[in-house]
Amino acid sequence: MRDFTQDIRDLRRRLTEAETYLAIAENRERFAVLEAEVSDPTLWDDQDRAKKLNAEYANIKDDLTTYDDLLEQVADVEVLHELAREEDDESQEPDIEASVSVVSGTLDQLEMRSVFTGEHDDSDCIVQINAKDGGVDAQDFSEMLLRMYERWCERRGFTISLNGVSEGQEAGIMSAEVTISGRYAYGLMTAERGTHRLVRISPFDNQGRRQTSFAAVQVWPLLDDVDIDIDDSDIRMEVFRASGAGGQHINKTSSAVRLIHEPTGLVASSQEERSQLQNRERAMGRLTAMIAAKAEEDRAAELDSIAGKQAQVGWGSQIRSYVLQPYQMVKDLRTEIETANVSGVLDGDIDQFVDGYLQWRRAQGEEPAT
Repeated sequence: MRDFTQDIRDLRRRLTEAETYLAIAENRERFAVLEAEVSDPTLWDDQDRAKKLNAEYANIKDDLTTYDDLLEQVADVEVLHELAREEDDESQEPDIEASVSVVSGTLDQLEMRSVFTGEHDDSDCIVQINAKDGGVDAQDFSEMLLRMYERWCERRGFTISLNGVSEGQEAGIMSAEVTISGRYAYGLMTAERGTHRLVRISPFDNQGRRQTSFAAVQVWPLLDDVDIDIDDSDIRMEVFRASGAGGQHINKTSSAVRLIHEPTGLVASSQEERSQLQNRERAMGRLTAMIAAKAEEDRAAELDSIAGKQAQVGWGSQIRSYVLQPYQMVKDLRTEIETANVSGVLDGDIDQFVDGYLQWRRAQGEEPAT
């Protein structure tokens, strides 16, 4: 009869660690408060508050349920193991081994939560994609990245909405802005912040030459209840026709709005609403969140707490190469993770790069940027 004592001890140790990074004690207290609040019949009088409380309630409930289920599963396998050893019943080995494997696999997934230590990691996020060097190829590459993130969101069950897009001159897009909603959306998408490089035989070159092109990705947390004063004279508004990416471009009235904050150069867009006024309000909310996030980064930079990370993974730095010619490979230049399945990556299979970066960042002893 195989001795699983050490395996079970490891599971117990990992559960103790999960109790800490999931803040189980604190969340049990918070959950009791939330249960009373979400059952209040007047809750939906304030829809924004109601949505926020219900999301928090669902997240904490999920964490507590997962943790309690794991506790029960470990206790069950301990009892089964003890009885099997007492009776030297080798027939129980497959069941014990399977149970240990299942619990271990669940803990593997759960332990990714421990990498989210940033203040806003659990927030939704605003993602901007901009074509850089490479002309039409860079614009085409930017649209490829947009589709990649759309498919990634589908895989994870996240919601992605297009705030605004500027179409390319011949193909692709000059820029796009989306909002991604889902638990830890911002924390996960920080792995994508930086410059992406594409190497391929250009489909836009009559001579069939190899072309290197670049697209930049920036990510901002979508902050709630931002308290920051913005001078209206610092905001420049542009209007454009609403459109959609992926070849489904629909031009109607010029109701879409793009806001530019002149002092910082930050830009936010909205094309979801029918009226220009409503789109301006949405864009202003996003721009305010971006300005507040930038202010936090600037304050942290003054204390030298994030300056080094910005040099490595911030705006303008090259983080990943997508090579289609003369060979097939996607490689993350920070973690050295690579794969030959380029089509899979461009179809949204980027978890190996996202998770790998987050684990690499933790191993480097870095704290995430705000």
